[in-house]
Amino acid sequence: MTQPIVDIKQLTKTYGKSRGISNITFSIEEGEVFGFIGPNGAGKSTTIRTLLNFIFPTSGNATIFGKDIVKQAKAIRQQIGYLPSEIFYYDDMKVIDLLRYSASFHHYKNLGRIHELSERLDLDTTRKIEDLSFGNRKKVGIVQALLHEPKLLILDEPTGGLDPLMQNTFFELLKEERSKGTTIFFSSHILSEVQKMCDRVAIIKEGALIKVESVENLLKNNLKNVTLTASNPAAINLSALSGVIKQETAGTHLKLLYGGDMKKLVAAIADAPFNDILIEEPSLEEIFIHYYEKE
Repeated sequence: MTQPIVDIKQLTKTYGKSRGISNITFSIEEGEVFGFIGPNGAGKSTTIRTLLNFIFPTSGNATIFGKDIVKQAKAIRQQIGYLPSEIFYYDDMKVIDLLRYSASFHHYKNLGRIHELSERLDLDTTRKIEDLSFGNRKKVGIVQALLHEPKLLILDEPTGGLDPLMQNTFFELLKEERSKGTTIFFSSHILSEVQKMCDRVAIIKEGALIKVESVENLLKNNLKNVTLTASNPAAINLSALSGVIKQETAGTHLKLLYGGDMKKLVAAIADAPFNDILIEEPSLEEIFIHYYEKE
């Protein structure tokens, strides 16, 4: 069995009485796109900063490429591309000088890749950092993360500040990196992005892991969206039916998030005054909210 690219065991970081992360355990396999999801403040960035040895773990341990994140942090960083959620650079440097400076840390000589990536992202490398918008600074961060062709990409809220067209370009770049065998750790609170890109996800809440599962299995779980169309949907009340997680009325529609036996649902609505029924798989966002509320 091959060793995971990232292997985290009981990783904990506390800040005095403030919450950080507690007993985080999961692994990421080579070539995988792994999503790390939770709202802002859930502990995603703390986990990433601990992995990168920007902050020290209180307890637990982790390895990247089989190397200890504390003892061998310098060797690990040579093969990682990191895009932080907030980008801070030397304001008076030109973009091209900053990117060349970054490439030198990785002893990377193919400077043509900087120009290629910058062109794809419509980034003017002759401008100074202080003259760039937030979105263009994020583009600099993307180029910096990708330019040395890392084995592992760690992306923390990567699309913030990018317009929809540029987000599409960014996802195309990620797919290209993945096709080369790059492993991607994708932290985000935008669940549609995670659903589009990731093989597996870890759901984090208030510093603790509540679920690690493949996106396919999460979407295939027993939950269904059921929509009944009726002239008076308020007259249909199924809240007492076992398996109804959520029920709401909107116009002529009664909407259910249902996780029970479908035969029981069919029997319960057989005599109800409805005109039409639609049964769909829920989105990752709805499943995520379900897990959060359940926990």
